Amino acid sequence: MSKRLPFAPLAAAIGLGFSLVAGSLVAPTVAHAEGEIRIAEQFGIVYLLLNVVRDQGLIEKYGKQEGIDIKVDWTQLSGGAAVNDALLSGSIDIAGAGVGPLLTIWDRTHGKQNVKAVASLGNFPYYLVSNNPKVKTIADFTEKDRIAVPAVGVSVQSRFLQYAAAKQWGDKEFNRLDKYTIAVPHPDATAALIAGGTELTGHFSNPPFQDQALENPNVHVVLNSYDVLGPNSPTVLFATEKFRDENPKTYKAFVEALTEAAQFAQNDKGAAADTYIRVTKAKIDRAALLKIIDNPQFEFSVTPKNTYPLAEFLYRVGAIKNKPESWKDYFFQDAKPLQGS
Repeated sequence: MSKRLPFAPLAAAIGLGFSLVAGSLVAPTVAHAEGEIRIAEQFGIVYLLLNVVRDQGLIEKYGKQEGIDIKVDWTQLSGGAAVNDALLSGSIDIAGAGVGPLLTIWDRTHGKQNVKAVASLGNFPYYLVSNNPKVKTIADFTEKDRIAVPAVGVSVQSRFLQYAAAKQWGDKEFNRLDKYTIAVPHPDATAALIAGGTELTGHFSNPPFQDQALENPNVHVVLNSYDVLGPNSPTVLFATEKFRDENPKTYKAFVEALTEAAQFAQNDKGAAADTYIRVTKAKIDRAALLKIIDNPQFEFSVTPKNTYPLAEFLYRVGAIKNKPESWKDYFFQDAKPLQGS
């Protein structure tokens, strides 16, 4: 009979995740002046624009156009909670995470540090996958199951699951499935799900990890985020108002770099795939990756799409205290305003 959370076999399976991708930690440093920027990303194709920016030195390029040499530091974290903590501690300047963590930190810093989003990283469907043949819908998960998410209750995957639960059982039951979720990085959760033999039977994932998991015939899709919310921008970049205001040239260079990266990725999928493999050192077949990136439901764009329904939901169920009137409340509005939603 299975015990709850058999850590030894789960840890062994998670160890396989290191063959997919490796991460690094952030060490706090003091605040700095114009000409430096520290960026935290997470795992997956949804961060491809940052891979392009890094690979092509685009921040440095646009910095020179502003008359400054910009030093760029990159780090990789897992989970919106860790990313938010790093931003608030002053360890990073630009945070890459889901809309869920953005809305949490926007609400928490409203009227204080005033954290807001800089740009979207594109529109992508996220899949909740499972290796449990009994789980056909979210209603089939039981206390014997565990669902991996990047950050429990905070990550956009957790928020998508809550949104789906509210649609299934009503707003009062929005967090009904939270007790089954555990925080595991995407590469490790993918490896554990493929290996099987643990109570981790579900993973609310992102590309390419969801696609890698689905190569295993024992894994299937339980929920598609697009079926819950429609096409949307699940992942964004955000910063404090202080960083934006005190580093206008660096901030402008970063935004322009992102814009060029989005055009590059959207217009040349082959080169984008090569960039992802080169920068992340992911052990994924190029043809398989190109097939994922060429999904017509993917759109590499800095313009946010359909983020407000999740914001309105989180306010409605009490997950955030401040109600945004529109997406423009939690996105910075710059000289070239985004025409998003």
